[in-house]
Amino acid sequence: MSNVSQHLLSGALSGFASTIILQPFDLLKTRIQQPDHLNKLKHAPLHPQSTLIFRTASDIVKSKGVLGLWRGTTATLLRNVPGVALYFTGLNQFRAFLATSLYFAPLRAQSAPSYSTSTLPKLTAQGNLLAGAVTRVAVGLVLNPFSVLKARYESSYYSYNSLPQAFLGLVRSGPSEIFRGAVASSLRDAPYAGIFVVFYEHIKSSLSNAIAVPSSTVVPIPISTSTAVNSLSAASAGALATLATQPFDVLKTKMQVRSEAKYRGLLSTVGAIWQLRGLPGFFDGATLRMSRKIFSSAIGWAVYEGVLMAMRSA
Repeated sequence: MSNVSQHLLSGALSGFASTIILQPFDLLKTRIQQPDHLNKLKHAPLHPQSTLIFRTASDIVKSKGVLGLWRGTTATLLRNVPGVALYFTGLNQFRAFLATSLYFAPLRAQSAPSYSTSTLPKLTAQGNLLAGAVTRVAVGLVLNPFSVLKARYESSYYSYNSLPQAFLGLVRSGPSEIFRGAVASSLRDAPYAGIFVVFYEHIKSSLSNAIAVPSSTVVPIPISTSTAVNSLSAASAGALATLATQPFDVLKTKMQVRSEAKYRGLLSTVGAIWQLRGLPGFFDGATLRMSRKIFSSAIGWAVYEGVLMAMRSA
């Protein structure tokens, strides 16, 4: 199997696993971010966050059953499986390209031992930041129609009975609707992916060197150990990157599921949220997104790097 095929397959499996396990988090986040009704509780911003999640989940289970929490899974798979596969593959290729540059290639003392939990290209912090941001934005723009489809299918504002019906409805709306929220998504994805890759590689390198047995050569760590290291590193990086980019996620969701004029543009959406909710409004759904990102990052990167290392060691 070629190098590109290995990354595509590993990425696809990663996207599939994290989507199936964590779809309820995505559904609840969309439902909580879509309305304006939290403006009545803006003076107690922590209270609605701690109660609305359970109330929203309870309402869905009562009306749709437990499986109702997985509504939109097919739409999410249509976005995440090819999206994660393309992202991981593109990230690897771009990192390999940047590694040929003296500016982005890391300097390493010849006498220092090195430990490896993956076979991915190594870059400086600047290289990782650039690679993560550019790759994520490029893939996000290509798959933005599926992001809009996913958001609207999960939303209670659209009474779609099937995924094909939702898809046809979106196509009939025209290009302006298909790419709604693309700018907000890019403003969220670029810093998120850049920050994530920088912290992921740094934490992973620190943990790997802390647990490995000293050696004068590059030492591959056992897959079971590297999986734990990759999961912990990804979870930590995901938490930091999520907190930094939460406001842009709220903007994206509002623009993609709300049809009012005030949610048509990025600046008007910012103004509407500020007027109705104030600063706490930009962090609606933060608990759910944080939880989902921590778990999806841990699962996704562990599966991706684990499958990749297994295929290359076979």
